[in-house]
Amino acid sequence: MSAVAALAIFVGGFYYIATEKVDKVKAVLVAAGGMTVLGLTPGAEVFFSEHEGIDWNVIFLLLGMMIIVGVIKQTGLFDFLAIWAAKRSRGHPYRLMVMLMAITAVASPLLDNVTIVMLVAPVTVVVCNRLDIPAQPYLIAEILASNIGGAATLIGDPPNIIIGSRAGLTFNDFLVHMTPIVAIIFAAFVLLTKVLFRRSFRYNPDRVAEVMTLQERRAITDPQLLIRCLVVLAGVVAAFALHSVLHLEPSLVALVGAGVMLLVSRADTYDTLREVEWPTLVFFMGLFVMVAGLLHTGVIETIGEYVIAAVGNHYLGAATALLFGSAVLGAFFDNIPYAATMAPIVEGLVAQVSDPTAAQAMWWAFALGADFGGNGTAVAASANVVAIGIAARMGHPISFWQFTRYGIVVTLLSTAMAWVYVWLRYFT
Repeated sequence: MSAVAALAIFVGGFYYIATEKVDKVKAVLVAAGGMTVLGLTPGAEVFFSEHEGIDWNVIFLLLGMMIIVGVIKQTGLFDFLAIWAAKRSRGHPYRLMVMLMAITAVASPLLDNVTIVMLVAPVTVVVCNRLDIPAQPYLIAEILASNIGGAATLIGDPPNIIIGSRAGLTFNDFLVHMTPIVAIIFAAFVLLTKVLFRRSFRYNPDRVAEVMTLQERRAITDPQLLIRCLVVLAGVVAAFALHSVLHLEPSLVALVGAGVMLLVSRADTYDTLREVEWPTLVFFMGLFVMVAGLLHTGVIETIGEYVIAAVGNHYLGAATALLFGSAVLGAFFDNIPYAATMAPIVEGLVAQVSDPTAAQAMWWAFALGADFGGNGTAVAASANVVAIGIAARMGHPISFWQFTRYGIVVTLLSTAMAWVYVWLRYFT
């Protein structure tokens, strides 16, 4: 009965998030409270358990990067980049979208995709305001591009870090097995956006002419502050990239970087903290508690075991189930706790596989499904929630269904192409 109750509360909470009949923060807090009152979560352990509770690494990573972005914003860098991008694209909507997507997708494997959308989303809103075009299509395209690009490396997407740790996969393993298909899928996605967003492309020659006369360097309000901020940001990026050498959690790196950024900038702490997306952080905490209820009552584990029992020794079938099953489930549960929950189940499945190549295929199918499932809905990945929060704060709200109708199409395309890749590479 506890599993049924947990599932009912989760579905009810998700319904109100999806329909937006209630503010999403209120919805997750009520659902999380219901899970706790009924004893469906692991009690106080929800604050301390890495697998059945709030993932504080994610929360503090987001907090640290929000502070860093808040300080950088004061230098005028985002206005500079916005004018630069608008001028290089000459205001052509599709060309501008491709440029912003390429920047996002190329940077996401080097940093994590959450950090990238924090940096790129404000730039996008500013450039769209300059050109008098709707920002939502560009933000949605960037979010989808960040999730695709982040799948390419070990550090690009949080589920990859979880899977790599459990499976013993290295940074180079991800480069060899994930990067080729990610590059192909991103190329297909770029072509698809011309169709998906065709009704949103609007060219305003007067605003373009006005932007072309602007001098982007004049947008920098404090060059000395910018230099100091970029030095600190470069240090944070380097620490992220050297994660496997330094053995420092990304959240710790982000918090230290935020502290140093505040120190060297002499920015007003209270003004900077106003830039933090507090509703987004609270939403994540509530969502983690909701998922903890499903984990604690065995709902997700039961689903995973059912899938394993169904596929048996059919290795291609098992890989297919992992790929598509992870894409579907990952679209409805945040893919970070989903990956943490499913990783031990996949490890048990792999242990039963006698063929080393097929065993590898299981892990890569799982990783591809979890990563690309993050595009399925507005709450499927951290990058989605963060970027949508930034969009709302800057006056360009994106509804659950406005994002999801595009996300589902991209998830289906990505997953289908990933299945062909897995089949050709590991089973032929």
